[in-house]
Amino acid sequence: MKRLFLLVSLLVLSKFSAQTWATEDQYIQKFAQYAVEEMEKYKIPASITLAQGLLETGGGQSRLALEGKNHFGIKCKEDWTGKTMKHTDDAPNECFRVYEDPRQSYEDHSIFLSTRKYYTNLFKLDMKDYRAWAYGLKKAGYATNPRYASILIGKIERYKLYEFDNTNSKEVLYAVLSLYPNLKDDRTFMAQLEPSKVAKKDPVTVNVPYKQTSYAQQQKRVERIKTKAEILNSILIKSHPNDGLKYIVIPEDTDVKYIANKFKVSEGRLIKWNELEGTALKKNDIVFLESKNSTGNTAVYKAESGEDMHDIAQKFGIKLHKLYVKNRMDEGQQPSPGQLIYLIDKKPRN
Repeated sequence: MKRLFLLVSLLVLSKFSAQTWATEDQYIQKFAQYAVEEMEKYKIPASITLAQGLLETGGGQSRLALEGKNHFGIKCKEDWTGKTMKHTDDAPNECFRVYEDPRQSYEDHSIFLSTRKYYTNLFKLDMKDYRAWAYGLKKAGYATNPRYASILIGKIERYKLYEFDNTNSKEVLYAVLSLYPNLKDDRTFMAQLEPSKVAKKDPVTVNVPYKQTSYAQQQKRVERIKTKAEILNSILIKSHPNDGLKYIVIPEDTDVKYIANKFKVSEGRLIKWNELEGTALKKNDIVFLESKNSTGNTAVYKAESGEDMHDIAQKFGIKLHKLYVKNRMDEGQQPSPGQLIYLIDKKPRN
């Protein structure tokens, strides 16, 4: 009787195991959406992000991922002001970042890559060339393992993660279903694909009073009615022509604190790097996420009406005091319309 019971138990367990996914498959199903969202915002291949997450977390099972929701092993660094945890990695009891939600870890990973100079060349690569990105990460020093690139490529090709480079955040779950067709029997997953079958609150509707006008003008009115939070959340990091400096353009009036929190940079650094006199930021302000350069990428510039030296320094990614020195001007002095401003060499003496 005992042998029969044991045999039946083993059969049940083996059947159960056959119906469940391996850890790495479960990780892909759960976090592919985050990787695609980050690809849309920061132009990092979703396949690369997902493969890195798989590798760093051991399929979501690492201590950092489970306790700290840290999926990419990002350490505290001097500019981190959030929660932390101690973990032994390259050395005992190193400081690692702790997140409230894995999605924050995914975005922090994107910010980490897009705001550091040694990864600048990655963003010149084809976004769908995961092999070039894998070798580019290794070349830039992202990991010390000499096989890092081949390991990433191996995971991407084994699990067909390159499929996620060809989708978008609205269709990513269909891409997951295509890779894992048995998910059609998973009610929770299918409910995400068919939200109409799930009880939900009525959507919030933005009422835009009708006026007989052009479509373009009506769209502008819709944009104005959007909430400030929605607009600010759409900020994307850009690469400046001056040596690839990372910067953003403020889409709506806000303050330094908001930008500091969003991009995980201290308020003090933002104020210093951008030579700000206060914390208020106006729509269309240029804000650099790293220290500006001492020189420009073009020889001269003709000042426009209403521009001051700070405007020009931000436009060309040059430190303000260096700009004053190059043009033999006293700090605080402003250019006149049409004045030639020197950006690389020092202004010749008269």
